[in-house]
Amino acid sequence: MKKYIRYSIFKTKWGYFGLTAIENGLLRTHLPLSNRHSLEQNLLKCYPEAKFDKNLFRDLQNQIIAYFEGSYVDFDKDIDIQLDGFSDFSKKVLGVCRNIRFGQTVSYGQLAKKAGSPAAARAVGGIMAKNQTPLIIPCHRVIRSDSQLGGFSATGGTTMKGKMLQLESPGTSLFSKDFMV
Repeated sequence: MKKYIRYSIFKTKWGYFGLTAIENGLLRTHLPLSNRHSLEQNLLKCYPEAKFDKNLFRDLQNQIIAYFEGSYVDFDKDIDIQLDGFSDFSKKVLGVCRNIRFGQTVSYGQLAKKAGSPAAARAVGGIMAKNQTPLIIPCHRVIRSDSQLGGFSATGGTTMKGKMLQLESPGTSLFSKDFMV
C-alpha cells in the first residue's frame, strides 16, 4: 500500500512554517523561514514526491500560528508522529520530551533520567539533534545543566532556540526542576 506524502506551508508571525505528513501521522516540521520558497525547497529535499495540501493538519496549523503569536499552546498529543528509523531508546526520549510543558525547560541529564537512562545525557543531545518535528516535540526546551542553551540543530540554531524559550517564558529563568505534566 502506497503512502501518500503531503506537505503544507503557512504563514506565522515569525515567517513561513512547514509540515510534512502521511495519512496517519506527522513526518516532519520546519521552523519558520522568511522565504516561503526556501522553506518549500527544504521540505521537498526530504520528500520530493510530496504533494501540497493547504488543509493538512489544519487544527495543528492554527495551534502553531497561535504559538508564534505568543499564545500558550499545548500541542495535541493525539497527533501521531512517525518515528520510523529511530531506536526504541530514541523513541522513548522523544516521547518524554514531548511532555515537557510550555514555558518549562529540562537539562539533557534530567531528560535522560526521565527516559530511564540517567547516564545518557550525551546520547539525549544526539537524539534531540535528530528530532524531525521541532516545536511539536519541543527539543528547544532541553538545555544544559548549567542553564546555558546547549545546541540546536533546527532552523535558526541557538538564536531561534533562545527566542522560542523567551516567547514561552518572558522574564523568567530558563531552568526549572518540575517540568512534566
